[in-house]
Amino acid sequence: MPPGELDGDGGSADPWPWSVPCVRALLTDGLRFTAPVTFLVGENGSGKSTLVEALAEGFGLDSWGGSHDWRYATSRGRSALGERVRFDAASPRGRRMMASRAARKGFFLRAETARDALDREGLAPDAVSHGEGFLAAFRGKFLQPGLYVLDEPEAALSFSSCLELIGHIDRLARSGGQVVCATHSPLLTAIPGADVIEVGEHGMRRVRWEELALVDHWRRYLADPRAYLRHVLD
Repeated sequence: MPPGELDGDGGSADPWPWSVPCVRALLTDGLRFTAPVTFLVGENGSGKSTLVEALAEGFGLDSWGGSHDWRYATSRGRSALGERVRFDAASPRGRRMMASRAARKGFFLRAETARDALDREGLAPDAVSHGEGFLAAFRGKFLQPGLYVLDEPEAALSFSSCLELIGHIDRLARSGGQVVCATHSPLLTAIPGADVIEVGEHGMRRVRWEELALVDHWRRYLADPRAYLRHVLD
């Protein structure tokens, strides 16, 4: 859907989630998608999962997760932010995607509710491992151009499985899909050409992969684990 625009539409500046810096930035400035793949990176509690959930809801995907075939399959209502999100699709591809609900294809995969969502999709999570269920979703559902929203998909994946996911994301991007992913993974964020947005007390800012704090920390940790572990181990 790039380029496109995600805008906030009102809301108080005081209670949660309006007090979260990245939410305030969204309401003030919106969020423009400038590449087929966008990563939101930040510490726990920074608001990146709140943003991707609202994005999925604003597009019409179920907040509990799953594909476009299962809109509002749960009784869970929309989030306060999701109620206020709207899309302004700037490109011809984006305008076609937003033309009608029937044209909106996509998938919302969130780690915390993936078990229920994958069960609805017929991917039998009871018969496979958590990570295998994720991979089955990538292989069977990440096929059509559309909006694919991922919330920390690396939580269930090994190193090699993360590399497989990168291949699925790349194919989606090349076929006309838009991928938005909240992540802590230096593997995923290294996809060439991806737009990387760091969220935190500053709100939101675009950075290069090598400028990410998480990339710097992983490099330092792998070079000398004791430099970090001495602060947490007795």
